[in-house]
Amino acid sequence: MVMPMASSDTTIIKTFFFLFAIFSLLGNYLNQSSPLDSSLKASKPLPVETIFKLPSPLPTWPPGEGFASGTIGLGGLEVCQISSFTKTWATHEGGPEDLGATFFEPASLPDGFSMLGSYAQPNNRPLFGWVLAARDLTAGALKQPVDYTLVWSSNSSKIKQDGNGYIWLPKPPDGYKAVGHLVTSSPEKPPLDKVRCVRSDFADVCETDGWIWGRDKFDVYGLQPSSRGIQAQGFSAGTFTAQTGSISCLKNAKGSSSSMPNLNQIRALIQAYSPWIYFHPDEQYLPSSVSWFLKNGALLYKKGEEFKPVSIDPLGSDLPLNGSSDGAYWLDLPADPAAKEQVKKGNLQDAGVYLHVKPMLGATFTDVAIWVFYPFNGAAKAKVKFINVSLGKIGEHVGDWEHVTLRVSNFDGELKSVYFSQHNGGMWLSASELEFQGGNKPVTYAALHSHAICPRTGVVVLGNGGVGVRMEAGRGNLVMDTAARFVAVGAEQLGSAVVEPPWLNYAGEWGPKISYDIAEETEKVEKLLPGLLKATLRKMISSLPAEVLGEQGPTGPKWKDNWIGDER
Repeated sequence: MVMPMASSDTTIIKTFFFLFAIFSLLGNYLNQSSPLDSSLKASKPLPVETIFKLPSPLPTWPPGEGFASGTIGLGGLEVCQISSFTKTWATHEGGPEDLGATFFEPASLPDGFSMLGSYAQPNNRPLFGWVLAARDLTAGALKQPVDYTLVWSSNSSKIKQDGNGYIWLPKPPDGYKAVGHLVTSSPEKPPLDKVRCVRSDFADVCETDGWIWGRDKFDVYGLQPSSRGIQAQGFSAGTFTAQTGSISCLKNAKGSSSSMPNLNQIRALIQAYSPWIYFHPDEQYLPSSVSWFLKNGALLYKKGEEFKPVSIDPLGSDLPLNGSSDGAYWLDLPADPAAKEQVKKGNLQDAGVYLHVKPMLGATFTDVAIWVFYPFNGAAKAKVKFINVSLGKIGEHVGDWEHVTLRVSNFDGELKSVYFSQHNGGMWLSASELEFQGGNKPVTYAALHSHAICPRTGVVVLGNGGVGVRMEAGRGNLVMDTAARFVAVGAEQLGSAVVEPPWLNYAGEWGPKISYDIAEETEKVEKLLPGLLKATLRKMISSLPAEVLGEQGPTGPKWKDNWIGDER
């Protein structure tokens, strides 16, 4: 029998539906964008409208030869770095995040210096850039263009823009090269004395470096020299290219490294910019010094004589230092199980960092590679569609080397960008994109187990289609101040001022080859997955590089490509 509802029950139900209707209407109203909302959104300042500055002023650098002197001589041509701009034209569509880009020309050039080209930047980040201006010291290193070619104009483009923009290519005289485009807001050709071209012996081959803006099959890119490394002399003028192959880079024809910092200045750079490295709350395997690892039972193995490993002195002076990396030698953890587990955990209190200081981009920049050593790299984790799984022993290896690189302008000593090494690659980020703590010190995060260097917390999946290795960074209580204990182990341009420790010249592996069966480990993981995802997992694991799989211990810093080359 159905009992009739009491009047109080009816009142409660009516009240519930009334409130439900009110909240539904309110939600619909809030979700609608009024004309005022749209106006506020449209008028919201773009990031590029804010000028980025490092949190603290630059320090006064110790005295030296040419570092942070404001100009750099290239042998008949002198250049300076200009970071103040006058806006020429802007578009509000296209490019990164579809926010458009802004084009500038350098302002307040010093007496005697000439403009080499315009500067361009995406609107999705604060204004933080530079272009070079040049002064002729030989009465022939610079010349005016003989004409201009209109490369592109926004006249016929249906884009949101501030007026119209025109991009011009200077036509250089014979024997000279253009190193930058000009941007104007007028269809009239710029004056010939507006910009200068450089003599061919001061020019180098360029390639694109980062997408700045694009629309309707027209694209603008940054520039970098095609050849980069400690011996390469090319560098960008800070300009852009809108026509592939039409713009050249500059070259340090003098080939001098007199603009590089001396040892006291290097110490000052580290005190100013040394990164913090935060470890994940669940991290089990922390860094140590190399000497701690060696004196706490690390063993040297030789192929064919695996049954008689030998101990190593803390400096590594008894390691094979013949420069051979043919797999004949490798290091491993102590043989004693208890000691092995202890060494695997590392020793953060003892850990320090190892600096390699090198000239880059024609010695217009100093790269400070900050190397961190971990006795052990933990197992990897994977994301397979909607499921996160541990990969068992896959990814484990002994002797993990990671690094973060600071790129500092030799014109003024300002930190311009930072490279974050991640497995067999990495990424450059502008200083304007970084998190800072304690002044101008970047904050970085060591990913769980892999120790890949990350610029922020969170999870990144290294793979495609929702399948790949998880790189998980978090901010735990343990942190490493890389300025607390550091030693310069490499600075070729300083000669005998920096002494390389013996272990740096050990070319063998810092860990043994794989000691587990990948197929067996894969089968263990497959049992945790639905049938349709098993093949997906196998395909993903087979595509991983050896460094991620842990198939072989890594080589030391000096035997990496980036020791003499650029970060890739």
